[in-house]
Amino acid sequence: MTRRALSIVVVALVAVSGCSRPPAAAGASSATAAPDARLAGSYRVDRHGWIFVHLQGTPATLGFQHGYLLAAETADLLRVFKAFTGHQTGKNWAFYRDAAERILWPRMDAEYRQEIDGIVAGLAAKQVAADRWDIVALNAIEELPEYYVPWLEKQQGKAPTQKAPGNCSAFVATGSYTTDGRIVIGHNAWTNYATGSRWQIVFDLQPEKGYRILMDGLPGVIASDDDFGINSDGLMVTETTITGFEGFDPNGVPEFMRARKALQYAGSIDDYVRIMLDGNNGAYANDWLVGDNKTGEIARFELGLKEHSVERTKDGYFVGANFPVGEKLIRTETTFDPAKKDSSPNARRARWEQLMAQYRGKIDVEAGKLFEADKYDVIEKRNGPTERSLCGTIDTSPRGVPEWNWPPYYPGGTVQAKVTDGTLARSMQMWAAMGHPCAPGFQADDYLRAHPEFGWARGLLRDMPTEPWTLFAAGGR
Repeated sequence: MTRRALSIVVVALVAVSGCSRPPAAAGASSATAAPDARLAGSYRVDRHGWIFVHLQGTPATLGFQHGYLLAAETADLLRVFKAFTGHQTGKNWAFYRDAAERILWPRMDAEYRQEIDGIVAGLAAKQVAADRWDIVALNAIEELPEYYVPWLEKQQGKAPTQKAPGNCSAFVATGSYTTDGRIVIGHNAWTNYATGSRWQIVFDLQPEKGYRILMDGLPGVIASDDDFGINSDGLMVTETTITGFEGFDPNGVPEFMRARKALQYAGSIDDYVRIMLDGNNGAYANDWLVGDNKTGEIARFELGLKEHSVERTKDGYFVGANFPVGEKLIRTETTFDPAKKDSSPNARRARWEQLMAQYRGKIDVEAGKLFEADKYDVIEKRNGPTERSLCGTIDTSPRGVPEWNWPPYYPGGTVQAKVTDGTLARSMQMWAAMGHPCAPGFQADDYLRAHPEFGWARGLLRDMPTEPWTLFAAGGR
């Protein structure tokens, strides 16, 4: 895309969101009924495949606005998650609701319980039938199927049927690696297209307590979950999951709640590490890439269940492609093979190292966009996209990705990307692109005709157009 085209996108977004006045709160246009006071100040803007929502107030109010403004999308994601996860894991929705009630809810802070219940109330106001346990289970979209289920199966003496996911590409750089010496951070999300095509929310959260947050996310979910976000105290956060991780503590605090709490309350890298370690349950084990815009320092915080480590620098970079780094963590908590060069995580790690060397001193937002759309396969030495490129697809591949438990031609790959830098983050802004940044859009009917073995996903998969990079800002400005 040319710079002129990108500028048109930004201008169009500003025109829709309104620089001088945001759109009226939902419900304010009714001539016969007074708007619900809980919606005051909230609004929604749809643009280029994304849904931008501004939410503000107490936890209960924040939740109500979330549920109300995203009622249709939350109902749709619940429908898809129930069916898709049920097929993948063989567990019905009652199983996940029970786990949400027994394992997750008792260990959640009151603030986030109130926000969850607020979402339920907002959904109810739009006639969406979902209760507390539905929404808690939805928030655990990663940790219950892919961490709790394999842990439970092992406790029952069964071979685990699920694997921890490993499918995103991220970087953070600072100092002599960037054009202005300030932090640049980027991430793209890989997942199945059923969920990924719905990973389309940009949240502007202004909570009663803590810092303001700008992050991407899913409808009905209080954390980013793929995790890309910034807060108003200068923290910049993303991650990639640890491939082949094994571990879960049912007595720990839900990962989705700790991730949201850390982004809301951490004012430093140390704060972030402390909050994430407090009650760590091992679920959604990640290599977190964290930057502090106030100091220019960046870190890679690798968090398993029993093992964790923190590397920090003010002049360098860290990259993520679902590979673990700690030798003891690899040996004791994963099935990962660091010597298998042609695995997706190791191949993408090699590509990251090439790009960091090539772009040293030249990394900025535009370079970050190129990185997150990079489709070069270092093993085949050609442009893809493939399952081994930083931005990739698997719906065209006969190989599958065994380390992710994905069969050949699986409907999955990169579904969206985000990038920001120190200057933009200071103003609570980020760039985001929905769909494949490296390939044409996904067409569900065409795919299902070509791959009838995935016919069970009909009605769950939907078209996912490749959209342009769009600039989003807290407050819609």
